[in-house]
Amino acid sequence: MTPRHIVLTGLLAGLAGLGHAQQLPPDSRLGDRIRALDLAHAQAIFKGDRAALERLLPDDHTVNHPTNRIVQEKAALLALIDEGVIRYTRFERRPEQLLFYPDMVVVMGDETVVPAEGAPNAGVVLRRRYTNAWRLHGGEWRLAFRHANNVPPGPDPGSAGPRR
Repeated sequence: MTPRHIVLTGLLAGLAGLGHAQQLPPDSRLGDRIRALDLAHAQAIFKGDRAALERLLPDDHTVNHPTNRIVQEKAALLALIDEGVIRYTRFERRPEQLLFYPDMVVVMGDETVVPAEGAPNAGVVLRRRYTNAWRLHGGEWRLAFRHANNVPPGPDPGSAGPRR
């Protein structure tokens, strides 16, 4: 094998290992902690509570936002809150599923929001699906990244039968 092949083989083996992160069994104490943080995040967004968001989000926090853009960095998200792009008269979050990994807990769930006047879709009741990834950063759980998307109006997919 040439040195180039050795490096390439090592790189591929390392990347293959990244794709096999084992999901851990549920941890009810940690699950309760993460659920509380997830709901605290929703409250902080609803209230525009910058101090709480400073504690909950790392500087490199990234959001795949329902306004069809990727918001990188906590500062950009806080700017959208300051500009009124992210502002609600109602914000309800319902965590449904938690997935546990060595330094990450993924929360998947459902949200109902009503954007405030001046925000996109002001006054419209929006249902969203969301995924939040909480990572351990320096001994503290922080919301590393988030994806939220608006669900088109129509029949409730939960009424079609059991979810898998």
